[in-house]
Amino acid sequence: MTRVNTEHKLNNAIDRARRWSPFLSMILDREPAIAQSLAQGHLDLDLSSAALDMPVAKRLRLTRRAMALNVAIGDLAGVLDLTAVTGALTRFADQALDTAIRAAIEERTPGAEPLGFTAIALGKQGSGELNYSSDIDPILLFDPVTLPRKPREEPEQAAVRIGKRVVELLQARDGDGYVLRVDLRLRPSPEITPIVLPVEAAIGYYEAQALPWERAAFIRARAAAGDIALGQRFLDTIRPFVWRRALDFGAIGEIRGISARIRDHHSQGQAFGPGYDLKRGRGGIREAEFFAQIHQLIHGGRDATLRAPATRDALARLAGAGWIGTSEAQALIDGYTLLRTIEHRVQMIDDRQTHALPTGDALDRVAKLHGLDDAGALLALLSPHVAATGRIYDALDDTERPAFSHDAVTLETDLAAAGFVAPEPARRRIEAWRGGAYPALRSPAAREALEAVLPTLVTAFATAPVPQAALLRLDALLERLPSAINIFRLLEARPGLATLLAAILSHAPTLADDLGRRPDLLDGLIDATALEPVDDIAALEASMRAGDAGGDYQARLDHVRRVVGERRFALGAQIVAGASDPLDVAAGYARVAEAAIAVLARATIDEFAKAHGAVPGSELVILALGRMGGAMLTHASDLDLIYLFTGDFTAESDGAKPLGATLYYNRLAQRVTAALSVATAAGPLYQIDTRLRPSGGQGPLVVTLDSFARYQREDAWTWEHMALTRARAVFGSMAARTAVADTVRAVLEGDRPTRDVVADAGSMRADMAAHKPPKGPLDAKLLPGGLVDLEFAVHVVQLVHRTGFDADLGKAIDTLIQRGLVPASLRGAHDVLTRLLVTLRLVAPDASPPGHATEDLIARAIGVADWPAVVATLESTRQEVSRFWAELTGEQDG
Repeated sequence: MTRVNTEHKLNNAIDRARRWSPFLSMILDREPAIAQSLAQGHLDLDLSSAALDMPVAKRLRLTRRAMALNVAIGDLAGVLDLTAVTGALTRFADQALDTAIRAAIEERTPGAEPLGFTAIALGKQGSGELNYSSDIDPILLFDPVTLPRKPREEPEQAAVRIGKRVVELLQARDGDGYVLRVDLRLRPSPEITPIVLPVEAAIGYYEAQALPWERAAFIRARAAAGDIALGQRFLDTIRPFVWRRALDFGAIGEIRGISARIRDHHSQGQAFGPGYDLKRGRGGIREAEFFAQIHQLIHGGRDATLRAPATRDALARLAGAGWIGTSEAQALIDGYTLLRTIEHRVQMIDDRQTHALPTGDALDRVAKLHGLDDAGALLALLSPHVAATGRIYDALDDTERPAFSHDAVTLETDLAAAGFVAPEPARRRIEAWRGGAYPALRSPAAREALEAVLPTLVTAFATAPVPQAALLRLDALLERLPSAINIFRLLEARPGLATLLAAILSHAPTLADDLGRRPDLLDGLIDATALEPVDDIAALEASMRAGDAGGDYQARLDHVRRVVGERRFALGAQIVAGASDPLDVAAGYARVAEAAIAVLARATIDEFAKAHGAVPGSELVILALGRMGGAMLTHASDLDLIYLFTGDFTAESDGAKPLGATLYYNRLAQRVTAALSVATAAGPLYQIDTRLRPSGGQGPLVVTLDSFARYQREDAWTWEHMALTRARAVFGSMAARTAVADTVRAVLEGDRPTRDVVADAGSMRADMAAHKPPKGPLDAKLLPGGLVDLEFAVHVVQLVHRTGFDADLGKAIDTLIQRGLVPASLRGAHDVLTRLLVTLRLVAPDASPPGHATEDLIARAIGVADWPAVVATLESTRQEVSRFWAELTGEQDG
């Protein structure tokens, strides 16, 4: 924008201000220097006509007047957009509040540091969106230990006196006007509490007693003035109260209830037209804010990027994350921007805190101040945006569902009509829930939530693959819950999720058990991406490093367990839903585990180093074997790991409590194992098996890479070399991983003792069959001709021919097929058996035949038509594997 163009726009705005705004006209007359500067094209948002040596209150009033004039003319001219306007107004409010706090403390205790007293900005000040003529809504807190006070004065008395003086400095009027209106009623229990609260008492209130609307208020909370560090400590402490990890769809009803009360209380301003309430009317500013806050409360506990205080930023981020539609977000943003702008015009007329469009000639004045011809033009400009916001906000209300009768006969009839083939057991179950069979169902809120969700549950479970089994597992879940409110609200808000839950409870006892331990696992399924392939390892690591844990080691352990639990549960749900190939799910399980190893190993190393430092020129390396090495896990897989370290074993760590390298890494590895396995408040993680290390359980937990290489070259047994075929470094620098890979490759390709591999493998397999028989007739792993036989056969061929090595068993088989060393059918056998194993770990963990409905799921998972085809495919596959194993070992097939 050119200087001439800016000057023209500013002069046009000055002309409109003089003609249509008595307040701005008055300021222009009382601030001739600023008026002249504006007319010459200069806009100065830092301008103040006040001298620094005048009393604080007077200086702030004059500064506010100068700011109000510059912001208003810049706004009317279109030189400042809404973000610039609200940002300038908020910065002034912050500075004024901070100045008032410092002045109040200085007056009472000259020379004292302004510590121990903080202002938490809520509302539009907190989000940086203050109105042109807005009050501020701070919560004032103090720390009794650090607050400056007079001799023999109690901290509580001093804090209240400081608070009263702050309000007086900002709110008192004289001929120069006022600084800011201050509303302290958003503090806890304002009718009975002092205007300034001890910070610990405030924390206790929000952790134990706070109301739902207070959660929404703290979305926009910010430490704005005074002792910022104290304010930030308070906000950090109560963050879990605001941002709950468990999805809370009850927030919709709670905030919609607030909105309904506002609509009722301000009923005269609901209808669009003259007198319409821009803030509280249907389709107004508040509904755009509430729409954003509802979705932030639901999803922000799990995604910190959604915690934007400003409404338009929040809407954009929610759309970017896929929680609301892009067109919805843009409509709300456009409407919010226009309504806030017109709200400013209304307030500029007389500097009054009003949000309603005036009527009669006064509405024409607002229109003309904005640059329009008349009131009709203004209403025409606003109308489509108000309608769009109201329509989008009203859509949050679900269609009313019919309530289910409490009469036994009628209820049973309704259940039969919904699709229950055997409605009587379902009726008895529902009656037990209604009667408060479990503690989770006994509160009034729980009973209300149950009645609200019953239509959704009945519809979903009536059409479940195994309705009665699903209901029984849901019943078992409810029995273990401390409260059923959240899960009922979640299912009510997401009926499709209820259908998936019914399928999970019908088919997958493993997932049902997981859900019983952690009901919040269901939260992760509301995102459509939960049924898509899991992220790559880097993205998974990023999600495990995110969250609110910061540098707290225990909090990081909990966070990783939550993320892993959610991802594993979602991967299992993909199989139940038929959304993914079990082979892809198996690879997903492994990526999740590898990311967890990387994040927790690094966190443990950093924590360990606080006391013991690091060993110079050395590092920990983690080698995965078995299914983890092959990057194909099941839901129940443990992790086979070997810990190694590089560098000189005679070295010593450089910390405050130094340790020799061998002792250092053995203690560190114990900590890493615990980090990966010990159950915390967030639940368990993985079973860790380190028995494949050199010398097994008799050897040290960690050895040097050199010792590992020497052991594999000179002392390792055939079974250890078979395990080594699937070894893969999953933690350590690239240089260390390369060194380990080179060592493994050299051993496998021949740098090892000469042994009768075929005889050793045959003997081992016979011992395993004797001591670890199949669990059941569907044990795809341990049955003759199952995965174990397939793995043994492949490893024997690899070691005998010293070729085809790849930790990924499928790729290794492909290589051996290309070299004519194994039959081509072996790759298909690998895929069938792996798909079957991964699926059965979820739906038939005892390897026994499941119910008929689950038979169809298994058939779909392995890609055959029906259950007879499953049985036939498993049998033919086992025969193929057994035949090849017999050829290798010279045993008789059969």
